[in-house]
Amino acid sequence: MPKIRVLMIDDAVVIRRLVSDVLNADPAIEVVGTAANGRIGLAKIPQVNPDLVTLDIEMPEMDGLATLAAIRKAYPLLPVIMFSTLTARGAAATLDALALGANDYVTKPANVGSVAAAIERVREDLVPKIKAFCRHLMASPPASLVPPASRPTLRPAPLRSAPVRIDLLAIGSSTGGPNALAAILPDLPADFPVPIVIVQHMPPVFTRSMADRLNAQSKIAVSEAAAGERLEPAHAYVAPGDFHMALNRDLAGTRLRLHQATPENSCRPAVDVLFRSVAEVYGAAVLAVVLTGMGKDGLNGCQNIRDRGGQVLAQDEATSVVWGMPGFVAKAGLADQVLPLDRISTEIIRRVRLGRGVPLPA
Repeated sequence: MPKIRVLMIDDAVVIRRLVSDVLNADPAIEVVGTAANGRIGLAKIPQVNPDLVTLDIEMPEMDGLATLAAIRKAYPLLPVIMFSTLTARGAAATLDALALGANDYVTKPANVGSVAAAIERVREDLVPKIKAFCRHLMASPPASLVPPASRPTLRPAPLRSAPVRIDLLAIGSSTGGPNALAAILPDLPADFPVPIVIVQHMPPVFTRSMADRLNAQSKIAVSEAAAGERLEPAHAYVAPGDFHMALNRDLAGTRLRLHQATPENSCRPAVDVLFRSVAEVYGAAVLAVVLTGMGKDGLNGCQNIRDRGGQVLAQDEATSVVWGMPGFVAKAGLADQVLPLDRISTEIIRRVRLGRGVPLPA
């Protein structure tokens, strides 16, 4: 099988060397070219014919955002993974890049303590994403990240005889999630009658930047979650990077609990942690939505929700950037419906209103 051909565009010599060494050490990947800025990188694409591009955001002459826009115009299907700094500025630029059509991002391995730790960070963060976006070039695709392409017919979830009251909406997402959330949350009405809790796999700083951006775009309130905060209707709470999010119920209502227990599915925050908690606190009155993302996070949590009588929606393969998380849920027969992204917000509103006895608009 041919190797996955990667072009790396980054102005930092140290990063180019470190990342090239890591990628070339993998038998499935080959770095076929490097470039110190976007202008040089664009010129190299037709020369080296890459299967995927890694692209730094901050570069001289032509930065990553301008380069990405040019790549998307000339090569709309070429996968692009952004390299970002773990800063507020880097988070904002990364979200801009995702909105412009970047497939995903990784953060630069800064302040990790040693070269060996930096190498391991790149190997853990970047290599699986390259393989996920270039699965068609691999003899043995990583089934732990994405369900096998030759899958059986989806097992439908059991039909429900009547609408079930919904008191909480819980959403889990990863790769492609920021854009998927930006397609759903702005559609929810200002009087949305239940709280929303969200786990999006993102590092610290990035989750706050994403929440602020979604808040500016939405009729409901969207914020990064704070420990002890009480859940309110028409408010979406995003789990902060590096913290699991769970719920506690007391006489005053339901409050958020943040903790740093061991990562699950190599993630913190993890969707499974949140979904287990909402199933325990809300029982059957939960509507869970699993959006685009790599891996299986959310699968076990959806089983907990279904065991308690809750409902699950999953994004379909055609509209997912990576059909990993929703794909595993759908294949396990845990999804009440598998829907394209542009139908999910409408279905959320329909189920919440019917379950609460609110008439649907004409």
